[in-house]
Amino acid sequence: MDYDNEPSEETKNNWHNDPNNWIWGIFYYNSKDKRIFPPKKIKEFGYTTNFANPHSLFAIIILIITLIVIGKYMN
Repeated sequence: MDYDNEPSEETKNNWHNDPNNWIWGIFYYNSKDKRIFPPKKIKEFGYTTNFANPHSLFAIIILIITLIVIGKYMN
């Protein structure tokens, strides 16, 4: 597989349906998947974080800091 190209939808679906990519069935962890926010296990419920992607952890930290700052100024 060439990592410079976007994986096919079939590959993404295979990753999504593989139970080895889900920790406890709720945390998505797949180092081959470069998406920061892939769909949740039940796709209709939105998106989750790919905890194997270091960029996603950075995005979560930024989100938490933003919510804390907004919460301080709302009071």
